Amino acid sequence: MSSFSLPPIYDNPDGGWGPSTSTNFPEEFKFRDIPYAPFAKSDKLGRVADWNDLSTDNRQNQQGSQSQSNRGGAAGRRGDRNQAFGSGTASAFAYFHVEDESSFSLVDNKPAPARRGGGFNRGRGGPRGSPWGARGGAASNVRGGRGGPGGRGGMQRTMASGRRGWRDWEKNNRSREASVVISPSWQMLEEIEFHRLSKLRLEVDEPEELDSYGRIFAYDKTYDRVTTKSEKPLQLVDRIKYNPTTSDDPVIQQLASKNVANVYTTDIILSVLMCAPRSVYPWDIVIVREGNNLFFDKRDGGPFDTVTVNENAADPPQDPAPPNPNNPAEKAVVPETAPINTATSLSLEATYINQNFGFQTVIETPPPAPVDFAHPNPFYGPDETEPLASCGYRYRLFDLGITEDEDVKICVRTEVDAYVPGAGNPREGQGLATIRALNEFDPRSQGAGGAPDWRTKLDSQRGAVVATEMKNNSCKLAKWTVQSVLAGADLMKIGYISRANPRDNTRHVVLSATSIRPTDFAAQLNVSLANGWGIVRTVTDLCMKMPEGKYVLVKDPNKPVIRLYAVPADTFTGQDEEEEEEEEEEA
Repeated sequence: MSSFSLPPIYDNPDGGWGPSTSTNFPEEFKFRDIPYAPFAKSDKLGRVADWNDLSTDNRQNQQGSQSQSNRGGAAGRRGDRNQAFGSGTASAFAYFHVEDESSFSLVDNKPAPARRGGGFNRGRGGPRGSPWGARGGAASNVRGGRGGPGGRGGMQRTMASGRRGWRDWEKNNRSREASVVISPSWQMLEEIEFHRLSKLRLEVDEPEELDSYGRIFAYDKTYDRVTTKSEKPLQLVDRIKYNPTTSDDPVIQQLASKNVANVYTTDIILSVLMCAPRSVYPWDIVIVREGNNLFFDKRDGGPFDTVTVNENAADPPQDPAPPNPNNPAEKAVVPETAPINTATSLSLEATYINQNFGFQTVIETPPPAPVDFAHPNPFYGPDETEPLASCGYRYRLFDLGITEDEDVKICVRTEVDAYVPGAGNPREGQGLATIRALNEFDPRSQGAGGAPDWRTKLDSQRGAVVATEMKNNSCKLAKWTVQSVLAGADLMKIGYISRANPRDNTRHVVLSATSIRPTDFAAQLNVSLANGWGIVRTVTDLCMKMPEGKYVLVKDPNKPVIRLYAVPADTFTGQDEEEEEEEEEEA
């Protein structure tokens, strides 16, 4: 005969709830058979047990049915999203009718009839030609209607709307190499994400011009009337144009000896730093602190000497993968035989186009006569025989102090390429212009970024071409605009250069040229100079806290992050000495 024994009851003589601490309660029975349910700090515990509360599964089922019946309503969405902490599907207090549900069986297993009409996804809401009618519902994201823009398959609609298409997950998976090899001896001091840089702001007043050097020629206005029907060939013009780094500039060395400013740099280096949140490709800036002065330098042959192409495109141009060292049969790609549409080849091509377009679009033989600034070109030696390019250097002083007591000033060497005749006196900063060029390679190649054919769209739909270039080359255009604003140029001359044959990257033609004010173009590009000055001031304050020495600011090649490293004083100097020895041996 079965028997049942009662468990021991541990009474509390004090009259409280539960056994008292003085009771001889065994340690092994202390937390046995006690259900555990986690609670958040915001939960309201009004009673010990709520027997009227529904189980978690029932509550979620009710909320799910309510949100489906009231789709789009705030109550349904709020019920699905705001769940208390610990309210998972496996609740410790939930009760399940296991035996009752297992004994239940459905007698009528006939399928429910299909609904016709009135459905949101499957309705025939209009004629075939309308975007909201047709079968399949053109309003859905995947299956477009017959008369809608998606077609039957819907893949064309997906691709046209900018979404990822077939095997797009395999693109952009190749990691880029850093612009400089980071040695293990380098010490990382700071890491700043781009989203933190985008929140910085600093308003800066108009700069003070310290001095000016060089000679500039007049811009040839006939290029503003060039169209795709009257294209001009891009010529190869041999001219010398100097772009030395900050520490190699004799004028900056003179100004630094007079303690004119705290920070010294050039407009090319400063524009990269001010537009850092837009950059995708890697770059690096060498920062040298000598006393209370900072010098922002660039490396010879670094990323500052070339022009990028479609850096901000969804699928930018890629370089071929390096050879596998474990496969001896695989050969490295020689630069002479490399494809012409890789990132490196396009960058060299764009640099060549920018230089020659600036040399070609100025009038070197008067009239109008060239304009000489206060001093001749400081980099042109007496032994040089080749003619100088049209270039003027303006050394300008910007005050970055937040209060009147702060003495944070930056001296910037800026450049202008030409002047516009009849727009004022160029020696007083009137009518100055910078000349840049956008280039088209092959609209059907990888990395084109969905650019339209310039020969068919540039005259009739220039806005579409400009919008595509602003999207694919946002960082490059922003840097050009910042350089023009820093130099005090009134106009930006932008040329549209295309290949004469898409398969030949040596012959180019000028399809058109346009003029725009840098401040207006900055507003179109959503370029905030206040944000750029905030980034410069933040980096300056960060380096001023460090002791004297050499530092490198590196942009991560694959992440939106910049890092500041402390490097030995002889970093990058041995490489320059080796290059100088090789040049002397060749000479």
